[in-house]
Amino acid sequence: MKIEFSPPDISQLEIDEVVDTLKSGWITTGPKTKKFEKLITEYIGTEKTVCLNSATAALELNLKILGIGEGDEVIVPAYTYTASSSIVDHVGAKIVMVDTVPGSYFMDYEKMAEKINEKTKAVIGVDIGGVPVDYHRIRSILEEKKHLFKPANKIQEAMGRVALVNDGAHSFGSIYYDEKTGYYSDFISFSFHAVKNFTTGEGGALSWNSIEGIDDDELYNDLQLLSLHGQSKDALSKMKLGAWEYDVVGPYYKMNMTDIMAAIGLAQFERYDSLLKRRKEIVKIYEDILKDAPVETLQHRGENFISNCHLYLTRVNGIEVEDRNKIIEEMADKQIATNVHYKPLPMMTAYKNLGFDIKDYPNAYKQYQNEITLPLHSRLTDEEAEYVAKSYVEIVKKYAK
Repeated sequence: MKIEFSPPDISQLEIDEVVDTLKSGWITTGPKTKKFEKLITEYIGTEKTVCLNSATAALELNLKILGIGEGDEVIVPAYTYTASSSIVDHVGAKIVMVDTVPGSYFMDYEKMAEKINEKTKAVIGVDIGGVPVDYHRIRSILEEKKHLFKPANKIQEAMGRVALVNDGAHSFGSIYYDEKTGYYSDFISFSFHAVKNFTTGEGGALSWNSIEGIDDDELYNDLQLLSLHGQSKDALSKMKLGAWEYDVVGPYYKMNMTDIMAAIGLAQFERYDSLLKRRKEIVKIYEDILKDAPVETLQHRGENFISNCHLYLTRVNGIEVEDRNKIIEEMADKQIATNVHYKPLPMMTAYKNLGFDIKDYPNAYKQYQNEITLPLHSRLTDEEAEYVAKSYVEIVKKYAK
């Protein structure tokens, strides 16, 4: 039995939709991308959505549209993937990292509050494994600190406080207070990478809620300009007979989603409820088998949230990094792929070179040193899920303290 970590779940429905796109003669950004944007907006209950070539692109354009740049500060968690943070450096702003709460994968909100000053323009809250950050708590803190805020552009002035920019790469379809993640954000970015619950191969989306005094159509158009070289017309508009003329209003980026990618997403939407249901069934199998094991697991359901069950994060009691790595090797010997989420950013060369030191983020390090992520995807059978969990229990009992 060979267990992959997170293969994409692609059916004949996705294949047929892509073939239809290829036969249509329109394969770049066009009608299917626009339809996909509309479905995402309706699904999560926000105002507008722009589909792009990655969630990283969505996060970066989010900061650009907010006018964040040199001299500004953006708060990010130390315990996350680089995409949540690198985009701050891309726009020339200062990365301000916050440690996790002891025993938690999420940033310490009190320490976050202490970091907010007159230079702070955004907080990037990261949903992990499908479990959302405490949107209400963060927004409450941002409201309390609004007297420190100094707006630098029209959108910032309309908001009147630091922006909550959510990295929802893991949480498409997760629930927070009876609403989909993104409903309570200012802005949220989703990833549709191949390993995600919902995939378009590569791809991402930026969605937002209306800001009083800001025209949503104008904001959408500005994001289109940023993602398409600053062209005043997209390819679909330029292809109309006699309508070749266009302008370039700024030296911007190339980050658009194609209709081929959107076609996969349209088919995934038709199946997504069943895909999420299957993931939750696998989590239940894991929970039943691991309930008495010497491990701590990420809880996918709480009083105010229901996760989309993207990742099954565990921590083995009392072990160090060396033992953690031995467990991963023993799981591999049983043909089971596992992973680690995450190696904190201050441990990475890029962030060491920016002056960050893991010694300043002890809680994030403790989360990392004994974390092992088990395979979780909708193609797992019950038999395979049981094999994974029972193998894991057998192995970790030799190492846990």
